[in-house]
Amino acid sequence: MVLPVRFVLMRPRNAENLGAAARALKNCGLSDWVWVTPEAEDLGPARRLAVHAEDVLDAARRADTLEAAVADCVWVVGTSSRKVEGKRRLAPRAVGEELVARAPQGPVALVFGDERSGLTNAEVERCHDLSAVPTAPEQPSINLAQAVLLYAYEVRVAMLEASAPPPAPLPVAATDAELAQVESALDTMLGAGGFLVDEQPGRTGLRDLFAPLRRSRLTRKEARLWLAALHTMRKKLTRG
Repeated sequence: MVLPVRFVLMRPRNAENLGAAARALKNCGLSDWVWVTPEAEDLGPARRLAVHAEDVLDAARRADTLEAAVADCVWVVGTSSRKVEGKRRLAPRAVGEELVARAPQGPVALVFGDERSGLTNAEVERCHDLSAVPTAPEQPSINLAQAVLLYAYEVRVAMLEASAPPPAPLPVAATDAELAQVESALDTMLGAGGFLVDEQPGRTGLRDLFAPLRRSRLTRKEARLWLAALHTMRKKLTRG
């Protein structure tokens, strides 16, 4: 499944970051990205890091402004730790899920600021919503290529979940009455075997023995199998 999810890098300065970001995008099955006024000129270091992703590196489009890079996008998320009134702050996982959910409506974009100062105030205002990686306060900043990989991974996970076949229906669970029948049969069988002879009504031994079966959430088929097995064992004990 190929969805129109675009990664927009504002003023990228470091060629190594571009190479590592290209590899990260290809790792996750993505290839739509735009560099807005890139400052990295020599792409030799980028090619050394774009292992098996040279095609993604070469396919990067250039734009002069953020407006040009996202003009056709129906939803734009900026990566910034700033809090702006009226804009949601989404976790990376929520961003990945919503990017995939909105993509059928049209292209969606995730915007990254430059390595030194991030997004400008005007660029933040241009975005519909914001997202930041919940890093530890001791080291809050994150490398650009690492950020691209993290968000690309979340998009990949969301894409796989969206395309996964529906889960198989759950088997019919045993009712409380059916569980009570199993417990009663276990009580009778253990009594016939001499294990619970000295216990009084309300005894804890039976309750403790049956507790794991109750916790296991038996299916109706399993409950019936237990009943059949316990009845057979009780018959053999009483005949002996």
